[in-house]
This record gives sequence, structure tokens and C-alpha cells, in this order.
Amino acid sequence: MNIHEYQAKELLAKFGVPVPAGFAALSVEEAVEASKKLPGPLYVVKAQIHAGGRGKGKFKELGPDAKGGVRLARTEEEVRAAAADMLGNTLVTVQTGEAGKQVNRLYVTDGVDIDKEFYLALLVNRATGRISMVASTEGGMDIEEVAHSTPEKIHTIDIDPATGFMPHHGRSVAAALELTGDLAKQAAFTASKLYDAFLGTDAAQIEVNPLAVTGDGKLMVLDAKVGFDSNAMFRHKNLAELRDETEEDPMELEASKYDLAYIKLDGDIGCMVNGAGLAMATMDIIKLNGMFPANFLDVGGGANKEKVTAAFKIILSDPAVKGILVNIFGGIMRCDIIADGIVAAAKEVNLSVPLVVRLEGTNVQQGKDILANSGLPIVAANDLGDAAQKIVAEVKQVA
Repeated sequence: MNIHEYQAKELLAKFGVPVPAGFAALSVEEAVEASKKLPGPLYVVKAQIHAGGRGKGKFKELGPDAKGGVRLARTEEEVRAAAADMLGNTLVTVQTGEAGKQVNRLYVTDGVDIDKEFYLALLVNRATGRISMVASTEGGMDIEEVAHSTPEKIHTIDIDPATGFMPHHGRSVAAALELTGDLAKQAAFTASKLYDAFLGTDAAQIEVNPLAVTGDGKLMVLDAKVGFDSNAMFRHKNLAELRDETEEDPMELEASKYDLAYIKLDGDIGCMVNGAGLAMATMDIIKLNGMFPANFLDVGGGANKEKVTAAFKIILSDPAVKGILVNIFGGIMRCDIIADGIVAAAKEVNLSVPLVVRLEGTNVQQGKDILANSGLPIVAANDLGDAAQKIVAEVKQVA
């Protein structure tokens, strides 16, 4: 689960992380009122969407010469103009894709005089089972290019959660950022507080870009992206309330209500599979046969009829889907339950695209019988290779 920048900074501030003052706004007037609460004379008006690259982004409605989603303002009227430009319009960044995201919220924050920008992030290193701090002296909007072109400028410090953040970790972060003296102490302090926030919220990622040295020698977090481990949300009811469902794909949001692992993709063949590994193999073999998957969907090992029906309906709600491949290996999952769900969903939504089903495992014959006797135009497949060939052929035939 991801949250907006203003929510992230408010949360980090509670753990002692230094952030500039700022206020969220849902309207132009609220943005102006927010600026009145800040000392000034410089303000920053930021579009709040779940995507990076806002500063270099462009608004679809404003033309190619318009400014992006992060703007400086020195008067209330400039704040008003920036807010009016952003709210309700669609911001396209390198991370949103061409569709972009509509801006419904703003963050008006106190402007600071920046001497130097850095990058600092925390994430789980699954290879080592530790928390990694990633630091670079090259903070700012081009950090992706830095990682690609000059990876030697990216430093990783691993922290064993059994011992936690130690003084030497702080010194390592300061050294990676090439800071000395009082700034080195501030870097170690900020890193330790970020670590506390990471553990305290069950975060999956905390990305600070930029971490900046201000003109008066202070180290401050000027932008932050925070995401949480969804599996831990039951421990953090207060964090779950920060979720902004308008920022999420409607189909992925609907899938989450049924505990389905669903990710929308750009292809045209919908997939329903049980097990992440089998789902990946299914997508690969569809591509190998010359077409592309429209989604990743894992119904899990213990799905019931209602869950399968919901999964099927979610796939069909995607207008790009031209055919569906169901690939189920019944271990814990019974093939007859899958078949019942497929038949129920297909009848409910008036199936209008080709459907190929490959079943194997527990109660496979009962499942095949249910499909065969359903009266629906369902194509049975013997194995995964056969299933992929058949769905591609069916889709091409319809096209």
C-alpha cells in the first residue's frame, strides 16, 4: 500500500525525521490558506499522485510548454495560479504512463534554500534478509539515470534487524553522502530515525529524494515516498486509513476485496491461475506463442466458488481482453470448484470471448465434466503448451 507525499512526511515527522512545514489542500482556496500558515517568502506547490517524476511531468490539458507538477511560488496569487493549473488536470510522468493521473490533492510546503541534494532509501533486501539503506550523493530528479550510467555512485548499507541500527551504520551513511562534521551527525541521526520509521510501520520502502542540505546548514527531507507491506496492515489500522483508493487501478482494487493477487498488464489474453510461479509460466508461454497477457491473476490455493467467480468477472471487466486462459493445478484447490466458478461467472457476464481451460490435479475429471456439460463454448486443453496454442488460435480466429 502506498501513500501520498504529504502523508509520508507527516508520518516520518512523528518519528523525529526533519521535514519542512507543509499542508495538504483539496481546493484552490485551501492551497492559498495553506500558504498563509507558512513563513514564506518561498512556497512549493506539489501535485499529489502515486507516481514519481512530478517535477518533470506535463499536464495533458495545459500544453507542452506548461510547468510540471512541482512549482515554486512567492506570492499568494502565484500559489493560487499553480493550484488552479494542477487540480482536476491529468499529470503525465515517466512513472504514470501515457494515461497519466488526475491531480485531486495538493501539498503546499515551505520553500527552502538548497545547497546540495542527496538520495537515501530503505528497503528489504530479500537476498540477505536484511534492511538495506541505499545512499547517493547524486539526489534529485535524475536518480534513475545515475543508477544506470554511474552505478558506482550508489552505495548500499545492510542492517541486520537482529542488532538494529548501530552508530557505525550512521557513519557509513554519512561517508556515502560525503558529509563531515555537524552534517555527518545530522545524516546519522536522520538515517536512524528513518530506520525507526521503517520498522515501526512495517514499511516495504521509504525513498527520500531529495534529502537536502539547506542554506542554513540543516539536513531535511524534502520529498518522500513510502509504501507498506500489505500483509502487515492488520497491525496498523491507522495506516490503512491513509489509503487513497482513487489512486489505484479499479480492477486491482476490486481484486483486493477478494484477496486476489491481480496486476493489470497491457496484453489481450486474460489469465486466471493458481500459484504465482504457475501464473508467471502461463504468461511466458502466452508470449512465446506470439501474444501478450492482459493480467497477472493468482486465485491462491484455497479459493472457493465465489472467489473464482469474482476473479473471472474482474478479468472480463477489462475491455482489452480478447480471450481467457484458465490454468489450474488442483492440489489444495479442487478442479470441480474452479469449474463451478468458471461456469457461474461465464453465465453471469454473458461470455463473449474465447475461453480455454486447462485443469489438472484433485477432482480433475469432475471439473472437466462440469465444463463439458455446461452448454458453454469452453475449449478444453490437455497441458499448458496445448492451452496456450489453443487460446492464441481462438483469439486470432475471432480477430
